[in-house]
Amino acid sequence: MIRLPHKLVALRTAILFLSVYLVSLAVWIPVKDRYGYAITVIASKLAAGLKDARLEEITADKDIIQTTFSPYRKRSGVLVDIPVPVSAYTFNAPLTFGIMAALYPFISRRARAYGEALVMLLFVHFLFVFSLEAKELTQVFMSRGIVALSLPRLMLYQFLWSFVDNMVIRFEPFLIGFYVYVRFGAKGAAEGGPAGRG
Repeated sequence: MIRLPHKLVALRTAILFLSVYLVSLAVWIPVKDRYGYAITVIASKLAAGLKDARLEEITADKDIIQTTFSPYRKRSGVLVDIPVPVSAYTFNAPLTFGIMAALYPFISRRARAYGEALVMLLFVHFLFVFSLEAKELTQVFMSRGIVALSLPRLMLYQFLWSFVDNMVIRFEPFLIGFYVYVRFGAKGAAEGGPAGRG
């Protein structure tokens, strides 16, 4: 097994990260709005079902997906418009792709590792949209008397949204990278040794 000098390993890793990051950034910018629309459709249907609401409309503008809900049972004429900012939860995706590419020489079972990383990324983005909409629907429905006021339930949704927005989204690339490295790290790969194939 050929062992590469640590400086060469670090340089190779940095070049791999930077290359994939720049390429994925160029590719991601034109497609992120369509991706965000698909995520929003799925998350909105679940939020509507959970909050006993009807999803009336979804419209797409530049970087904003506008969702409109109404109470399902009480046809009170109340419409709840919730703008979902796509860049607020997708801005880290190219960085995540770059980190995952940089980990390539250091992990084994790569197909599974990248598959699980992709599932985690999709889930985090889905959770962002769902928690935002569930929080907004809960606040509006309770303030309009459509559902009974419940402070614990309201605080739960507010906490979930704040945690996802302020913690999970901000650290998403590093959390996913850490998880993949800990779970699939291959000993000896850093020195140039072969990592297992997925």
